[in-house]
Amino acid sequence: MNKILKYFLLTILGLFCLFIAFFSLGTPPKAENINWGVNFSQKHCQNFGLDSKEVYSAIIDDLEVKKIKIAVHWDLIEPKQGEYYFDDLDWQISKAEENDVKLLLVIGMKTPRWPECHLPEWTVHLSKEEQQKAILFMLEKVVSHYEDRVVIEAWQIENEPFFPFGVCPWTDKDFLKKEIALVRSIDERMIIISESGEGSFWLQAAELGDMVTITMYREAWFEQLNRYVEYPFKPIFYWRKAQVIKKLYDKEVICGELQAEPWGPKLLYDSPLEEQKKTMDLIQFRKNIDFASQTGLKEFTLWGAEWWYWLKIKHNQPEIWDEAKKLFTSSL
Repeated sequence: MNKILKYFLLTILGLFCLFIAFFSLGTPPKAENINWGVNFSQKHCQNFGLDSKEVYSAIIDDLEVKKIKIAVHWDLIEPKQGEYYFDDLDWQISKAEENDVKLLLVIGMKTPRWPECHLPEWTVHLSKEEQQKAILFMLEKVVSHYEDRVVIEAWQIENEPFFPFGVCPWTDKDFLKKEIALVRSIDERMIIISESGEGSFWLQAAELGDMVTITMYREAWFEQLNRYVEYPFKPIFYWRKAQVIKKLYDKEVICGELQAEPWGPKLLYDSPLEEQKKTMDLIQFRKNIDFASQTGLKEFTLWGAEWWYWLKIKHNQPEIWDEAKKLFTSSL
């Protein structure tokens, strides 16, 4: 082998090893007073055959959660073009106000829960340009409708907009900038942009948002490998990347989606309990909470409260619900 080429390859290998070591070795400083919250999706409750108001009330009244990230699904808000239905979301926000619960609303075409992009049926056959006009009009309506509700701490615009996951017609970073500019023109609250915790370095989210929110998964089904995979990352992996964002952009990183429900080859409603427990049970729940606590991040919203309630009510398995209750009540 040519000596110059050999030297070049050894240099690249050395730099790669240093890179891996930087993101894999060490222990983050322990975060004090971690804030714990949950995600909530009205559609996810309905897919479980649950009453969404009952679940939401239990999250606030029984679990005593003080921070909730609500997925504002476009197809629920604007089922017919130009006709907006805010009743359910109005109720959720009022319930939060009555109980001193802070909210983060996720708005846009792509919001949490499968199929990720929640387009109303009337938009399916529109052109991309027409869909984008409709999205901007919807965002204006939603933000204007709630601009005086102080219980809403921030807006998250789109969900993992740079991550190619879900049934979505397109991705467009330039359009995301237009969405952000529109919301800023109406409301002064913080704008949060989300990215995959494992699959990126969060630079695009930090560039565009006031804060970065990430996912954090430990065990999941990988369709490409046809098997379950445990993520190899250590707590320091997330801490190091958060420090890069802090130094480059002076912006905070939080976890807006901590795995606390299964991720298998099928949707939960179609998956047997035995299959679900391969990636989430009480032991794994505790492991994930402990792992998150070691990352040095100060805020986590757990992904799975609707599933915990479904286990409790439909299957008489309240163990994870009760464990989560200990977590939230201990942080009050």
